[in-house]
Amino acid sequence: MAFKSDLEIAQAARLKPIKEIAKRLSIAESDLELYGNYKAKLPLKLFNDAGFRKSKLILVTAMTPTPAGEGKTTTSIGLCEGMNKIGKKTTVVLREPSLGPVFGMKGGAAGGGYSQVVPMEDINLHFTGDFAAVEKANNLLAALIDNDIQKPDGGLKIDPRTV
Repeated sequence: MAFKSDLEIAQAARLKPIKEIAKRLSIAESDLELYGNYKAKLPLKLFNDAGFRKSKLILVTAMTPTPAGEGKTTTSIGLCEGMNKIGKKTTVVLREPSLGPVFGMKGGAAGGGYSQVVPMEDINLHFTGDFAAVEKANNLLAALIDNDIQKPDGGLKIDPRTV
């Protein structure tokens, strides 16, 4: 019996619109910064100390993935789904993944099997664009430093041995 790949599972998933998910979590549509129909960012104003004090937090960190690929994301998603299944109101919060998966350096960054975040391709390639913005800022700083070092009068007084 052949098993579906993570990508086949992800592409066959029927996605719920992010507005529907936000409504289920009592998040106003006006608070969503939409990235298409299935992704959104939330404003920091939604995160308040009173809410945190009455909530429980499970932090999944510093795991070594198994040969089958069960790492932090798969564990976090599976835990969230399991808690919801037994009647707990839970959600999972994940950081934007590194670009390692795109270059074949690590797992899929979106979980695996039936415990994954979709749309997988968006998450692995550009998610909300934040990494691209950080990359551009880094490249700009590198170009400024390089330019300053190459100038005879280098106004920033950067020692090339310390870069």
